[in-house]
Amino acid sequence: MIKAKNNKVVIAALVAVIGAVLAFGLVGCGGGSSSASASAAASGSASQSSASDSKTITVAAVPTPHAEVLNDVVAPLLKAEGYELVVKEFSDYVLPNTVTEEGEADANYFQHKPYLDDFNKEQGTHLVSVTAVHYEPFGLYAGKDKSLKSLDALADGASVAVPNDPTNEARALLLLEQAGLIKLADGSKITATKADIVENPKNLNIIELEAAQTAHSLADVDIAAINSNYALEAGLNVSKDAIVTESADSEAAQTYANLLVVKKGNENSDAIKALAKALNSSEVRDYINKTYEGAVLPIF
Repeated sequence: MIKAKNNKVVIAALVAVIGAVLAFGLVGCGGGSSSASASAAASGSASQSSASDSKTITVAAVPTPHAEVLNDVVAPLLKAEGYELVVKEFSDYVLPNTVTEEGEADANYFQHKPYLDDFNKEQGTHLVSVTAVHYEPFGLYAGKDKSLKSLDALADGASVAVPNDPTNEARALLLLEQAGLIKLADGSKITATKADIVENPKNLNIIELEAAQTAHSLADVDIAAINSNYALEAGLNVSKDAIVTESADSEAAQTYANLLVVKKGNENSDAIKALAKALNSSEVRDYINKTYEGAVLPIF
């Protein structure tokens, strides 16, 4: 009887010890879990705070003149304001908008409003203009025959390279109309396509190419309508080399200003405001006028 009683005491003691150990273990795990969660939450909060307070601004741009303006003038201006500017260069007109929409870039600088509006419509993106910066006069350049100085000497059936995206093709056709080579249907203008050509007395062969390829096509066509940035990249200057350029009071000049663009909702951030201010600065105006000699014109 005494032995059984002792056994019961021992068993009761063991149960108490095991219970205490289990209780301590559960409390320890719970406490550890709470501590880890708090640490993770604090870390996440710090990460979010760091992201929102970021002093790095990433801008997508085509090389000339956009990336040059950003790197040579805007970056130093922003550095003085405490921001680091990172410029991502692209050779086309699609990816800069894509990376801005997806958040890989904070902004882009390469396009005019008709192109932006058309891109949003076609791609379902949510991009908005922050400010206009400059205007690039479109030009018609001699192709295979570099001695061509007048469009009166252009042969019947001559080939003409134009950009194939809707807004820049319309712009090229407007320039051909300004030069007296074609006539467009009334009301088409900035939405014009080849189908809107109602008069073509020289039977010009309009060849549609990706905008970046128009300058590279000069050896294969008689004339080409080229965006000023691509002309500059090819060593051409609209004020010196173009046979005809858009007139300063043309519809195109009023329509095709190049913009600083962001995803909707980001236009009022301090970083974007600082970027816009720098792009509309006297330093940028002076740089554009001195560097591009009329091939790029500030409009602020």
